Amino acid sequence: MDNTLIDRIVGVFSRAAMPIVSCALAMAIAFIPGTALAGADDEGDLDAPNAAAGGTSAQSAQEDTAIDDAVNIAADGKSASVEGSPFALEDFSRSQVGSNSDVNGVYAGYRYFVSDESGSLAVVAADELTVVHVPPETAQAVGFDAESSESRGFLKQLLVALDAQNSKGGATLSAEGEWAFTGEPEFERDGVVYKFDQELKPGEFYVCVVGADGSDVTQASNPSYVRLTHADFATLASADQVSVIGAPEGFEALASFLKGIDYSPLWVTLKTTLTAIVFIFVLGLLAAYFSLRIPARAQDIADSIFTIPMVLPPTVCGFLLLLAFGKNTAVGQWFIDIGFPLIFSWQATVLAAVVVAFPLMYRSARGAFENLDPNMLDAARTLGWSNAKIFFKLMLPLSWSSIAAGTVLSFARALGEFGATLFLAGNYLGITRTIPIAIYFEWMNGNTDVAIFWTVVIMAFSFVVILFINLWSRRTTSYRRGMEA
Repeated sequence: MDNTLIDRIVGVFSRAAMPIVSCALAMAIAFIPGTALAGADDEGDLDAPNAAAGGTSAQSAQEDTAIDDAVNIAADGKSASVEGSPFALEDFSRSQVGSNSDVNGVYAGYRYFVSDESGSLAVVAADELTVVHVPPETAQAVGFDAESSESRGFLKQLLVALDAQNSKGGATLSAEGEWAFTGEPEFERDGVVYKFDQELKPGEFYVCVVGADGSDVTQASNPSYVRLTHADFATLASADQVSVIGAPEGFEALASFLKGIDYSPLWVTLKTTLTAIVFIFVLGLLAAYFSLRIPARAQDIADSIFTIPMVLPPTVCGFLLLLAFGKNTAVGQWFIDIGFPLIFSWQATVLAAVVVAFPLMYRSARGAFENLDPNMLDAARTLGWSNAKIFFKLMLPLSWSSIAAGTVLSFARALGEFGATLFLAGNYLGITRTIPIAIYFEWMNGNTDVAIFWTVVIMAFSFVVILFINLWSRRTTSYRRGMEA
């Protein structure tokens, strides 16, 4: 995790309740007509230079964070101001990717959608160059001077801070490297043309990057190839017209963070796991009992069938279940015909959890039954006990410690199931998104603080459940010893 993400996490958690966070983390381990160029050596009002856009060095990350700290950023990450600057930014947005298709049969270049109105500040970030465009009338209105090192420095601070706040793990802007500030609608560098405020469709304005000869500069074979990382857009306004409401602090920050979380993965996980453990418990006991009452050769085959999900990768289990219950199979089509499509439904999460966790219950129960004294069972039969009575009155109580351990292991396995569930049930918020799936996709989307929250939740929940079952198991063990005595 880089320092930018760490700063985001600390901004939410550590300022709120340091003891709580410490424990949780331990558990989880502007512009005028024309063009002006600015390099790292003429920004005397900035901190030491940072790495180029997308860079990841520790030094540059620390310096970007220093710039970040000097900027007042709104809690929603959409506006920012910096002390001493006559202008500020608001309505900030970021496009991680653009489009490279033709528009009305004409190739306009690689384009980013900006807004339904013209006049926005736009930033196009590439590996070697960051191009910033501000309409000249906007630059004049807010007091931005592209020839002024101070003006460029203020704007770079604002852009770097807001870009980092909205990066979600993607490449970020840096104060180092070459920045080009322009108020012209077109800016060319090394055979690459950056076009701004392009109304390619009625009421739709874009930023386009295209070769001077009209070619696609995102193709590696192009002599003018440029690797674009992302684009930013914002409104440049006078500082006294932008209201920057910072993030809450203390316990208000924690309350705000908790209030903003979607808790549906917790309810889906609880509902799935609790339902699955009932099936796992019953099927595991029945399978263990059945496998001991069939011929020895058949036992080996049955045992292999019941155990194989434990050694297969979860994604393989999910793929096999998808092949078995998909809509192109007879079974899957039958479920669809009766109005109960199984795939990509909540029931599919239960099925996946049962399949991958069942072997743990089965192996624990079978091992416990095999260790029972057969003479004691035969004696019970001579007293006229039925097989059902022997099972419930003798076998279950005497094997309960191992059965409880198998239940705990199965519950934990079902609670943490990811691969088979994602393959069979997908990722549908409020329906099939369990906590493990939420952790993965929150992290992939750059919401590391939310991913850490769910990690702490699932660890704490697992700890409480296991502790409860262990205490219960100890009590039943004492009962068993009393019976044996």
